[in-house]
Amino acid sequence: MEYTILIHQAEEGGFWSEVPALPGCYSQGETIDQTLQNTKEAIESHLIALKEDLVAAPIEESLFIGKVRVEVPGL
Repeated sequence: MEYTILIHQAEEGGFWSEVPALPGCYSQGETIDQTLQNTKEAIESHLIALKEDLVAAPIEESLFIGKVRVEVPGL
């Protein structure tokens, strides 16, 4: 299974991640590589918990990520 993850730079240093297809599935790390590894482990744990609760693992639907430039006068 593959899931899209979003990695954010943390204000206090390091990084944190979220998995949009798995609400409540987050992780963190000091480096991006560490965050990726920790997120993989978080996803595995999340899916095991769903299985134990007899809940089917969500299949990720198409996810599009983009940027939009806006210009607001005075900002």
